[in-house]
Order: sequence, then C-alpha cells, then structure tokens
Amino acid sequence: MTKILGIIPSRYESSRFPGKALADIRGKSMIKRVYEQASKAQSLDRVIVATDDARIADEVESFGGEWVMTSQEHQSGTDRCFEAYSLSGESYDFVINVQGDEPFLKPGQIDDLSAVLNKEVELATLVKKITTTHGLFDPNSCKAVIDTNGNAIYFSRWPIPYLRDHGQEDWVRHHDFLEQVGVYAYRSDILEQITRLSLSSLEKAESLEQLRWMENGFKIKVGFTEYDSQCIDTPEDLERMLKLLESGSER
Repeated sequence: MTKILGIIPSRYESSRFPGKALADIRGKSMIKRVYEQASKAQSLDRVIVATDDARIADEVESFGGEWVMTSQEHQSGTDRCFEAYSLSGESYDFVINVQGDEPFLKPGQIDDLSAVLNKEVELATLVKKITTTHGLFDPNSCKAVIDTNGNAIYFSRWPIPYLRDHGQEDWVRHHDFLEQVGVYAYRSDILEQITRLSLSSLEKAESLEQLRWMENGFKIKVGFTEYDSQCIDTPEDLERMLKLLESGSER
C-alpha cells in the first residue's frame, strides 16, 4: 500500500500578506483550517506543517497539530517540503505538498491526486476544465496540456493550444482547456533530486517552478479533479472569501 505524507509549507513572511497563516477566518486561523481539511483526506498517513517561524509553530501546537521548523532561506515550497520530509523521521513513498494558503481545501482534492500515484510516477499534479473566457486568459491561472498517457506536455500562463480558426471569445466552446490545480505529489526519491536543480530558462520565462522539472527530463503525471483552488494571496482575497462565507456561498 502506498504510504503518503502530507506537508503544509507555511512561512510567515509574504510580500503581499505577511503572517497570513495566522489570519483569523471566522474564529480559526488559516493554518488551522488547512490542517483540519488536509487531515480529512483518506489517502494521507500523516500531516505535518513545515514552518519557519515560532508564531506559526505555536499556533499549530495549540490545536494539537504536528510541525517541524525549517529554514527561512528556502526559495520554494518544494524545498521546504524536502527539508520537512528529511526531518519527519520516517520513510514515505510520496510526499504531497498541501498549499498553506487554501483554507477551504477540499480533502477530495488530495484523494484525487493520490489516486494517480504508483511506483512509476515521479511527480503528479491535478487539472480541471476551464469553463470561462476570463479564467482562460487570467495569467494567474496556470494552463496545462497533457498527452494521451496522462503526462504533462507543458504548463503556461497563456492559453494553450492556440485556436487558429476561432475568435478568442469562443475558445472555451471549441476546446477543452485545462487549468492546473496547485497541489503536487513527489515520489520521495525524486523530491530530493529536483531540489538540486538550477533555475531553468522556461521557469524564468513563465515563473512556474514545474517547468524546471520538465526541462530536466522529469515526468509529471496529471489527474483530474472537479474541485477549485481558492488561494488567499492578499488581504483583499481574504475579505472576498469572508463575504462569501457570510453569504453562505462557501462552507
């Protein structure tokens, strides 16, 4: 049986929202909500918060969660996940990187990702169908193209493929465009390898870390999900989400 560790990278400093992990969302901190949701996933054997700040560690301790202290120097959540895995004291087949700024994460999203994992998979992520023109052309939304075996061909902030015979306002009606959902699984031996890779040219161009892995020959398996990502990147995002909660649109 596949043994999977869920790691929630949660640093304190953020250029757009410092300390957001501790932001109050209707009586619970953001990190508590993420931890509770991740812990409901049936596929995870264990959940750990990987932080770089004692304030976050104290908060996780207060609700009985597990945490490890990691370096403040990490450039990505992937690097932080590898250090946390190294400190976990156990061996796992896969590590799943659970985004620490998604307080309304659906446990089923993690289980959807876990469903595509086997010993042949190096890395994995999720996609869902794009249904609106706004979503298709939003540069904050990462688009994915996959092959017939369910492996990623490319990721981009621009819509791909280009539909030559249709106006852009009609693209979503004539092709199944896919949006990446920001959750990753790493086979444990591969996680160590990708943390040693240097910044790549495609990664620089698109500002997408996964392109570094692909440019170096690693394969990314893609699974499908119906669940959206709802990241909180700014105080404004939090205000918007709180309004949805008050209206009953999100639980």
